[in-house]
Amino acid sequence: MAEPDPSDPLETQAGKVQEAQDSDSDTEEGAAGGEAEMDFLRNFFSQTLGLGTQKERLLDDLTLEGVTRYMQSERWAQAKGQRWAPIGPGWDTLLPQTNHRVSDWPGVGHTSIADWPDVFDSLKSTGLYANLEKYHLPYPEAIFEIGYFKKHPEPFFALAKELYPGQFKPTICHYFIRLLKEKELLLRCYTQNIDTLERVAGLESEDLVEAHGTFYTSHCISPLCRREYSLSWMKEDLLEVTPKCEKCHSVVKPDIVFFGENLPARFFSCMQSDFLKVDLLIIMGTSLQVQPFASLISKAPLSTPRLLINKEKTGQTDPFLGMMMGLGGGMDFDSKKAYRDVAWLGDCDQGCLALADLLGWKKELEDLVRKEHAIIDAQAGSGSPNPNTSASPGNSAPPAKEEARTMEGEQGQ
Repeated sequence: MAEPDPSDPLETQAGKVQEAQDSDSDTEEGAAGGEAEMDFLRNFFSQTLGLGTQKERLLDDLTLEGVTRYMQSERWAQAKGQRWAPIGPGWDTLLPQTNHRVSDWPGVGHTSIADWPDVFDSLKSTGLYANLEKYHLPYPEAIFEIGYFKKHPEPFFALAKELYPGQFKPTICHYFIRLLKEKELLLRCYTQNIDTLERVAGLESEDLVEAHGTFYTSHCISPLCRREYSLSWMKEDLLEVTPKCEKCHSVVKPDIVFFGENLPARFFSCMQSDFLKVDLLIIMGTSLQVQPFASLISKAPLSTPRLLINKEKTGQTDPFLGMMMGLGGGMDFDSKKAYRDVAWLGDCDQGCLALADLLGWKKELEDLVRKEHAIIDAQAGSGSPNPNTSASPGNSAPPAKEEARTMEGEQGQ
């Protein structure tokens, strides 16, 4: 980095230092990005044209058992310079200070087990749409378009009263992610869900990238105000009228991403750093159809195994089309060159239980679900624990009520 000229004014010197630091930072990020692009190109030509050498298999078997053995192997222990010998089922009772990190990536599928409905299907197949007919929506999707919302917020809030968080319980899948966090294995949970169930299950803001936003916070839509409101404030205000800012009286909108809005800045900033250091990528309950979220699978290093827990195989983008469209390399489960991708097909909860069982965590996971569901039931005033480990919307309850919180700020969502 070039030194500033001592003869320059202090402001000029400081500016030059900052400019040089920014340049160095850009150079480092560019180098990392260039390396990832070269990795992808090498993989692309190897897969499509048969050029280059066959990649060494990262897993001894492209199954859930193979993923488990990888997580318990000496290779995993040495990946970050750690000395962590494989020790079998008792492994989960140890909490070594390792640098291993799992990035978990649930889509909307694992939340649907909690009976969080597909919004557009619900609009058409239940009484919700009939309740909205008086608003004369031009088409169902208009309810989530930011331009329409700013002019006509009433239809959205009429729907939000029916779908607002607090009516559903986290599932086994959510608590499996919580368990990864407790074992200091979770790097980040990237989610497309807006229902806050990851937070109810015990994840904190730092653990999450809520790519499509969240109901957890809300903001005044006025660019001159942008006051923040809590979930409890919104829920109480929503029961009566369209929520209005206490400061400027503009509409207050939940921080979910509407059609026509950008994804949160946190999505892009975390993506740049997280995927350079992830050791295992777990993808659950998603069709991998929505961009740019779906392209995240190509961000993981080629030396990182990827596990899909889903009802069907997905993400198998043609390498050539993926490169042409800027989506990166897709999943490869079945070709002769497959070396790191595993698909476990079935219900997400059952997949998490199966993996937990292989890791020796099953009882711990089931106990955690029972304990947390009992707490939720008690908070609801029912006094009786939920006997099932699956979500039960009929007995569901909101999380502990948080104190109302407002905070002024100019920062957007």
